[in-house]
Amino acid sequence: MHRAGLGLLSRLLSPAVTCARHWQSGKMAKSKFEYVKHFEVQDTCLPHCWVVVRVDGRNFHRFSEQHKFVKPNDARALQLMNRCAQNVMDELKDICLAYGQSDEYSFVFHKKCNWYKRRASKFMTHVVSQFASSYVFYWKEFFPDQPILCPPGFDGRVVLYPSEQNLKDYLSWRQADCHINNLYNTVFWMLVQKGGLTSQQAQEKLRGTLSADKNEILFSEFNINYNNEPLLFRKGSVIIWKKVNEVSKKVIKLPDETEEKEVEVSRLRSQTVILHCDVIGDTFWEEHPDILTDS
Repeated sequence: MHRAGLGLLSRLLSPAVTCARHWQSGKMAKSKFEYVKHFEVQDTCLPHCWVVVRVDGRNFHRFSEQHKFVKPNDARALQLMNRCAQNVMDELKDICLAYGQSDEYSFVFHKKCNWYKRRASKFMTHVVSQFASSYVFYWKEFFPDQPILCPPGFDGRVVLYPSEQNLKDYLSWRQADCHINNLYNTVFWMLVQKGGLTSQQAQEKLRGTLSADKNEILFSEFNINYNNEPLLFRKGSVIIWKKVNEVSKKVIKLPDETEEKEVEVSRLRSQTVILHCDVIGDTFWEEHPDILTDS
């Protein structure tokens, strides 16, 4: 080809080559519109703080009525929440603990975590989106005979706790909330379902009562000892990482032997475990010290 023709061809191809180089290097070409990036808010979480993302059901009272959840507690719905939380932890392994009750779940990221440069928006959006999609994905596993009638909604918030005691107090607060609400709901629905009261009458009867009064109503009128109710309802659910010994079989050929042999191979693997226990006292933390020490 003539030298002039080669020069023209080179000039025509140069923009395409330049563009290709930009894509290969993982960088997009700059433009005059790029200034809009400066409007983004820098939402970096403070360092050396425990990051808690709490997910709450939005309009879940209406959602539970539409899907005929059992009152006062539907074990299927609570187990579905636990399955979703496990999936979140399996996907986001920087979470060291999760606690859930009713239609909420709290996920604790270790204070040393530097995931996504500790951007609060990343923490919240990843957790909430993973949880919400899991709820729809696993629905049929727990409600095989009940089609999901509308999309479930969840909101989220990010809260930082600077000390281990702050974190423990937060989890204690949520478990105390679980106990207070569950005791009230258990008595309320017994009065309605078995006591023959209307919702308004049950509310009036429970107005101003203390925990001891509610326990007395359950025992004297319905022969129910609240302490014998399932821990899932009274304590909520705690999910932690635990090392388990996983045994598998493997076929190997030993040196100096022609035949293959099947042997058992064991290895330690971390997996999520669901517990229904007290987190307010010291026993839980003494039994699982690695929750606070592992990075």
